[in-house]
Amino acid sequence: MLSATPETGLGAAPLIVGVDEAGRGPLAGPVVAAAVVLCKPCPEGLDDSKRLSSKKRGLLEPRIRESCAWGLAVVEPEEIDRINIFQATMLAMTLAVTRLVDALERDPDQVLIDGNMSPHGRNPGWRWPDARPIVGGDGKEKCIGAASILAKEHRDRLMREAADAHPHYGWERNAGYGTAEHMEALRRHGPTPLHRRSFAPVAQLALL
Repeated sequence: MLSATPETGLGAAPLIVGVDEAGRGPLAGPVVAAAVVLCKPCPEGLDDSKRLSSKKRGLLEPRIRESCAWGLAVVEPEEIDRINIFQATMLAMTLAVTRLVDALERDPDQVLIDGNMSPHGRNPGWRWPDARPIVGGDGKEKCIGAASILAKEHRDRLMREAADAHPHYGWERNAGYGTAEHMEALRRHGPTPLHRRSFAPVAQLALL
């Protein structure tokens, strides 16, 4: 899933890609990564998605999609269980950046990643050596903030859709995180195909 912005929005400036993910911690659902190149005009109000209200994120997401170049990647629970959540996150980031730069037909000058690690040297598909992880980067670099908004909004939407098929777990409210409501539903109804069976709370309840 990707969108390439017109060349006039990119100009000849260095190509800086911001990357963030959503969904490392939940017990259910995919992990989603987004990669964003800011173009002109840059949407106002970009910040760490966790600092923004749901209403503000909902307003910013379409602006980012319309005025920026971006790529999204989704890694499903089955793959998370197969390769573990850390590797799944590295894979999602790699796929998001790959889709973006392949669409732009131009490699980035630098990739800025939220967190303390990058996929460089950790995923075989990562091919950009100038990758800099930044702790709290989603609140420090606007391109990472934009990526955090796209990733979270897309994942939350997927979880609301999944809640229609699996209504007991409150995913439209908890996005798959291990809230008391979610844990009680797990105890009563057991795990679904969207639950991460490699995560201890799910694995333990599945054995009961």
